[in-house]
Amino acid sequence: MSVRKTLIYLLDTIGWILSGLCISLAANCFLRVSSTSALPIVTAVCVGLAGLLLPFLFTLPLKGLRLRLCCYGTICLKAFLFSTTFSVIYQIRLLFLLLPDRWETALWSVLLCIGVEALLFWVGILVVYCCSHRLGLKLRLIGILCGLIPIANLVALLLILRATTAEVGDEYQRQQLQKVRAAECPCATRYPVLLVHGVFFRDTHFFSYWGRIPAALTQNGARIYYGNQPSAASVADCSKLLADRIREIVLETGCEKVNIIAHSKGGLDSRWAIAMEGAAPYVASLTTVNSPHRGCAFVDYLLTKCPESVQQQIARTYNLTLGKLGEPSADFLAAVADLTAEACIKREALLADKEAALYADAPSAGILRHSIGSQMDKASGGGFPLNLTYHFPAFFDGPNDGLVAEGSFRWGDRYTYLTPTGDKGISHCDIIDQTGTVIDGFDVREFYVDLVSELKILGL
Repeated sequence: MSVRKTLIYLLDTIGWILSGLCISLAANCFLRVSSTSALPIVTAVCVGLAGLLLPFLFTLPLKGLRLRLCCYGTICLKAFLFSTTFSVIYQIRLLFLLLPDRWETALWSVLLCIGVEALLFWVGILVVYCCSHRLGLKLRLIGILCGLIPIANLVALLLILRATTAEVGDEYQRQQLQKVRAAECPCATRYPVLLVHGVFFRDTHFFSYWGRIPAALTQNGARIYYGNQPSAASVADCSKLLADRIREIVLETGCEKVNIIAHSKGGLDSRWAIAMEGAAPYVASLTTVNSPHRGCAFVDYLLTKCPESVQQQIARTYNLTLGKLGEPSADFLAAVADLTAEACIKREALLADKEAALYADAPSAGILRHSIGSQMDKASGGGFPLNLTYHFPAFFDGPNDGLVAEGSFRWGDRYTYLTPTGDKGISHCDIIDQTGTVIDGFDVREFYVDLVSELKILGL
C-alpha cells in the first residue's frame, strides 16, 4: 500500500472512531447503566450532531464534492457498525437491569437508540448510493435485496464498504499523482483529440459516452472534441457528417488536423470518412477501440433468424423514439446491417486500394493507425446486456468483449489487445468507462492518458 493511501485510510479510521463514539453517546443517552439520570437532552443532541458532522473534517484532503461525499458516507457507515456494536451491548445490559418493572423506560431507551443509529445508517447509505462510482448496479441491488435479511444485510454492507473504501483510496492516490504531473501536461498534443462514439449513442451533456475519460485527458492538457454523428445510420451516412465535423473543427480552431479516437462503429465511420469523404488531409492519427473491422458473425445470424416483421417493429420503435429526442434521421436497420460480417467484407474491399495509397507513408509521414481490442473472460464479467450477448460471439468467433470478437479488432500499423489479470476482463463498455467499473490490473483513465501521451511524444 502506498503512503498516499495509508494517509487517507488513517484519516478514515480516526473519523469513524470519533464519529462512532459521539453517536454511541447520543444513541444511549436516555438512561445510564449506573443510575437513573440521563444525559441532558441538549448535550445529547449536540453530541449526535457532532457525530454526523465530524466525518466531513476527514474528507478535506480530497478534491471534488462527489468524492468527499463518498468518503463521508463511508465513514458514517463504518461509524454505524462501530456504534451499533456498542449500543447493542449497552442496551442488553440495561434490559437486564430494568425489566420487568421498568419496561416503559427500557422501551423508550431502545427506541431512541434505534432512531439515532438508523439516522446515521440512512445518511451514510444514501450518500454512498448517490455518489459512489464503484458500487455499480450489482452491489446496489444486493444491498437493497439483502436489507431486511439478518446476516445477509451485514455481509452486503461490508461488501459496499470494501468497494467505497477502495474507491476513496484509489481516487486520492490518483489526485496526488495528477498533482505531481499537472505541470507536465502529458496529453497536450499538437493536434486536438476527436472522440467518436459508436452505434446507438449520441454525444450529449446528459450522458457521458466516454465516462470519466474526457475529464482525465483534459486535466492532463488535452483539447477534446466530439464527433456528433448520428446514433443509428449507415457507415456512409455517418462518415459524411463526421468528415464535415472534422473540417468544421479545423476551420474554427485553425488546428490543421485532429487525432481521432473512435469506439466500436465509430472506427468504421472514421475510416470511411478519411478514405472516402476527403477527411484525410485533416487527420493526424486514427485509433480504433474495439471496432468490428471484420464485422460480427452473430449479427448475421440474428438478422437471418429474426423474423422481418420483428426487425421492422424494433426499427420503427427505435427510430420513432430517437425522432422525438431530436434525431429524425435515425435508421436502426441501416446501422445494424453495416455491422454484419458480409457488409464489412464488402466495405473492406472498397477501402483496400484507397487505404493502401493513403497510408503508404505511415507512420513516418502519413496518418498513424492504431487499433485496440479487449476481452471479457466470462459472461458475468459484463453488465446487462453484455452478459447475455457474450455467448453469441463466443459461439461463432471465440474470445470477445461481449459484442465484438478478437479476430475483428486488428487494423492499422499497431495493435493492442488487452487481457488484464483477474477474472473479469474488459468488456465493450468497460473499455470506454461507460460503467465506471473497477477492473483488476487495468485503470481505464490512465490507459487513455498514456495513449494520448504517446501521440504527444510522436509530435502529433
